[in-house]
Amino acid sequence: MDHEARWNARYRAAGDDYLFGIEPNHFLTRRAHLFEDGHTALSVADGEGRNSVWLAEQALTVTAVEISPLAVAKARKLAAGRGVAVNFVVADLLAPDWPPATLENEFDWVVGIFIQFADPGERVRQFAAMKRATRAGGRILLHGYTPRQLEYKTGGPPFVDNLYTPEILRAGFSDWTIEELVEYEDEIAEGSGHRGRSALIGMVARKPQP
Repeated sequence: MDHEARWNARYRAAGDDYLFGIEPNHFLTRRAHLFEDGHTALSVADGEGRNSVWLAEQALTVTAVEISPLAVAKARKLAAGRGVAVNFVVADLLAPDWPPATLENEFDWVVGIFIQFADPGERVRQFAAMKRATRAGGRILLHGYTPRQLEYKTGGPPFVDNLYTPEILRAGFSDWTIEELVEYEDEIAEGSGHRGRSALIGMVARKPQP
C-alpha cells in the first residue's frame, strides 16, 4: 500500500474524529516566542490541520501540504471553524517534483511534526525538499520519536530505521546551524494516534545566509 492509500485508510477509519486531535503539537507551541508577525510558514505532512491552523492563529501566513485529501477536507473544516486562512495543498512531499519552483526559498519556517513515515532513503529526499522550501535565514522545526519509543508503543512507526536520533539530525543538518536539539520523555495526548508516555526529540535548525 502506498503512502496516500495508507493515510487515507487511517483517516477514514477515524470517521468524524481527528486522529491526532485538534490541539497543536506541544513542542511547536512552546516555541511560539520565535515567531514574528508576517512570517511565512509551511507545515509538511500536515494531516488534519491541527498545526497549520494554530500557526495561522499566530498571525503567520501558512501553507500546508498533505498527501491525503480526506485529511485536507477535515483540515479545511477546522480552519473554517477557527476563522483562519490556510493555503491547503494536496501533494506528496516525497514526489521528485516537490517543492515546485513557486515554493522554493519561500518560507521563514518549515515545520515537520511526527513525519516519520519516511524510511532512511525517503528521509533524505524529505529533508532535502524541506530545505529547498526554506528561505535563507529561515528555520526548520522538527519533532518526532526516538528509538526508545518502540518500548512505549504509544504512537509512531514500528520501524527503528524511521525514528530520529541526535546523530541522524546532526548529520542531516550538518550544513545548517542547529539552534536547538533536545531529547526527552513526556506524556502526550494527541487524539487516539499519540497518547501516553513517549520518547521524543525536537530540533530547530537555521538555513545559512548566502
